[in-house]
Amino acid sequence: MVTKLIILLVIVLGVVAIAQMMRVYELSSKITKKNEHEISNRDNRLNAKLMLTFMIVFFVSVVYLILHYGWVGRGTAASVHGRDIDWLMNLNLIIIFAVFFLTNALLYIFAFKYVKKPGVPALYYPHNNKLEMLWTVVPAMVLAVIIILGLKTWNEATDEASAESIRIELFSKQFDWTARYAGKDNVLGKFDYKLTLDNNELALKTTATIDSAIRMMEEGPMGIKTLEAKLNDRNIILVPEERAKMEADLSRKERLIRLLYQMKQKHDTKDDASAWDDFIQKDTLYLCKGKEVEFNFRSKDVIHSAFFPHFRAQMNTVPGLTTRFKFTPDVSTAEMREIKGDDKFNYVLLCNKICGGAHYKMKMMVVVLEEDDYNNWVKGKMTKTFRDTYFPVMEEVATPEAPAEEVAEGGEEQENV
Repeated sequence: MVTKLIILLVIVLGVVAIAQMMRVYELSSKITKKNEHEISNRDNRLNAKLMLTFMIVFFVSVVYLILHYGWVGRGTAASVHGRDIDWLMNLNLIIIFAVFFLTNALLYIFAFKYVKKPGVPALYYPHNNKLEMLWTVVPAMVLAVIIILGLKTWNEATDEASAESIRIELFSKQFDWTARYAGKDNVLGKFDYKLTLDNNELALKTTATIDSAIRMMEEGPMGIKTLEAKLNDRNIILVPEERAKMEADLSRKERLIRLLYQMKQKHDTKDDASAWDDFIQKDTLYLCKGKEVEFNFRSKDVIHSAFFPHFRAQMNTVPGLTTRFKFTPDVSTAEMREIKGDDKFNYVLLCNKICGGAHYKMKMMVVVLEEDDYNNWVKGKMTKTFRDTYFPVMEEVATPEAPAEEVAEGGEEQENV
């Protein structure tokens, strides 16, 4: 309390002192019969020299910071796409710094050279067509070059990936990432948000998951039958607000169940295979050095942003919309650790949108492996596919005469999944 009082007292005394100094300056101006706007030739020359001195100190400090910290401290790019981005960034910075030093040098040098001199009036120079054309056309041409190169780089990153590229889906929600790898067929299974359940958090679309969603919607703990029973049970007394809430919930689920039955009717069972062999990976995202990766992005709740700082890639993940880009990692985690001299270094996937209270911890470790190591890792995941992990019962009920895919299309066995 005493410290705060002393600080307040110092501030008040400082304000009073400044006010008194201004008063003294006004009185001295009246004594010397000098107006406030009149500046002496001596003061003008001093200000001109200070301008030149400030320019030198300013430029030296900027050059020092560039040499000490680098252009922007990005570090080594770890992807082919990242090197193109760095080249474009360096080109932009060269242009920016050239304009920065030129314009500021002219500003301070002109302030020094054309300082007000006694008896010399200022030159009134209102307009010059050639100058107007020069500083309109030249910046426009420079910007056109930057924009064209930027669009070219962006189109390369978002263009269709090759057939051999590794296909991965990144599913975002508050506040974590989930990766889904395409299986042996290298095709990501289809999805539909209406199929989201505890055993199908990514809402993958198969015959079995559709039936599971229908069963849960109809017979689950808060399903249609349960709600109807509670609303029609005369032994249960519901307050008007609670009844209205349950009726609204029932109406919403009745609409959803109709959509699920329509989905089941239109669903092609041939699409099941592309989802069954996908496998889901949490906590760590594994990539292969030298192999192009196509990422598809989805969001469950709000807008997130998938940011790979070391690969120079970023894409927003938007609810209800699939976004995508591709890049090719070309520096493994082990190699980057040697480059940085840090045995604990790891690449990282971050969320670059403020998506809620725990946004700061929404990240995923990324590991880039050599091709042989990556292939061995994928081989180990082939026994942990979507079907193996979330619908293992299907394997148990399958028989040699009736493969798992055919059992999935059945009735009794599928409803027990």
